[in-house]
Amino acid sequence: MTSIHRHVEDLISLFDRPQACAAELLCDRHPADAVAFTVVEPDLSWRDWTFGELRVRSARLATALAELGAGPGSRVATLLGKSGDLVVTVLAIWRIGAVHVPLFTALAPPAIAFRISGSGARIVVTEPAQRAKLGPNDDIPAAWRLTVVTTGGAGEHPGDHCFDRLLEAPPQAVPVATGGDATLVELFTSGTTGAPKGVPVPLWAVSSMLAYQEFGLDHQESDVFWNAADPGWAYGLYQAVLGPLALGRRSLLLHSGFSAALTWAVLATFRVTNFAAGPTVYRALRAAEDQLPTGLALRHCSSAGEPLPPEVGDWAERVLGVPVLDHYGQTELGMVVANAWHPEFRTERRRGSMGRALPGWRLDTLRPDSAEPAAVGERGRLAVDLSASPLMWFTGYRGAPGRTAERFTPDRRWYLTGDTAARDADGNFHFTARDDDIILMAGYRIGPSEVESVLLGHPAVAEAAVFGVPDELRGEVLAAHVVVRPGRDAGPELAEELQKLVKTRFAAHAYPRIVHFVPELPKTPSGKLQRSALRYAQRRSR
Repeated sequence: MTSIHRHVEDLISLFDRPQACAAELLCDRHPADAVAFTVVEPDLSWRDWTFGELRVRSARLATALAELGAGPGSRVATLLGKSGDLVVTVLAIWRIGAVHVPLFTALAPPAIAFRISGSGARIVVTEPAQRAKLGPNDDIPAAWRLTVVTTGGAGEHPGDHCFDRLLEAPPQAVPVATGGDATLVELFTSGTTGAPKGVPVPLWAVSSMLAYQEFGLDHQESDVFWNAADPGWAYGLYQAVLGPLALGRRSLLLHSGFSAALTWAVLATFRVTNFAAGPTVYRALRAAEDQLPTGLALRHCSSAGEPLPPEVGDWAERVLGVPVLDHYGQTELGMVVANAWHPEFRTERRRGSMGRALPGWRLDTLRPDSAEPAAVGERGRLAVDLSASPLMWFTGYRGAPGRTAERFTPDRRWYLTGDTAARDADGNFHFTARDDDIILMAGYRIGPSEVESVLLGHPAVAEAAVFGVPDELRGEVLAAHVVVRPGRDAGPELAEELQKLVKTRFAAHAYPRIVHFVPELPKTPSGKLQRSALRYAQRRSR
């Protein structure tokens, strides 16, 4: 057995134990005076959070959350930006054996309501800027009886609990040990086919996140590490919060929305050496190259969340002096394929490749109509070999056995990612397409069904179909083909109404930039929508 394989087994053994305790593994075992996170504000002021401070504050909040009714197995949601309060909250949730349900701050009330009701969460920790989304309103009625904890005080909602006041509770004496199989996080997919699905993430899955932090990102003790992804989604939660906590090494969190100028400033001011982000961030930096600061200290740049355009990697190597290496993963898997930075796995960058399977994983491409591997260079279904992937932790969606079955071959030998790729002779994978019509915009995975559902809520809309079209800056943007009800006018005013509706009823970033009014939608003889025909029509019209 190689030392790498033994190390993977050791990671699994550490997290997959009956007595495994999330608070111990992610916080308490690290030196109390070691810095866990440096939280940076938009004005570049900053605050260090040590593991010792996180331990004490999260232990106090754990006591308070237990008094509010949270306990082992119960769901507690967070609607928080990237902050120290977020880290304190998730650690407190895990100290009492509860399950963290992340809510992305850009989501609108209907999408938030779906995730709260789907998970069964009855406690939500939020911040003043997000509080109004939690109602009471048409989506989250008072009858739900949510318990809301608000940072910065209770504000205009007298029934809320004040976060700072809860921190006055006595610290929890001993954190709950749930064991490695217990659910740590319930993260919802983007709803590519049908409604979003809850993905239960067990505690032992953190071993895979830690392996990627070490092998894929090569996060060293001397690094100033910054993963700019939002913790409301998988890559940000797994590798900007969980992975660094498990590793016990300092990371940055930027308590702000994205701007290219601010990103350049943080990279230079804090001398970031190890940077991870979605391709959209790199595209935006490329567009703002005239603001390139002096004093950059980058040694690694990584990309995940959507395919990395080869020209962006070329630009980075030329301008930044370091390439951007593409990595691949899913909510259901974490990161499994990478152009790894670790010296033992580093290979020559293959332009357009997302790399090889990471240690603890084996992937292959399968033929369209069988579980037989596709030939080298042949496009096939990207799949995980369960018999040779000890880090594979996903077993199924919560409450959706039918959707779970679709992800596995009948013999349970292979997990089907829903993506297609081609494998070269050296084992590098080249992403080719998505089977599930997911839209990858600015690093966000957007399922068309949720946007279509919002559009269909407009009284003028009879049918709607949403799909992604290429965009130089964002990778893809949303386009919508809409069939209008008889007697309703189709024009610019209605298009603006529909865009505003999606912004307010789903998410501000996920509205269709392009709206076409059409007499009918292309469908198969069985009545299924043909999105490929829509994409073709869109290309012809450009």
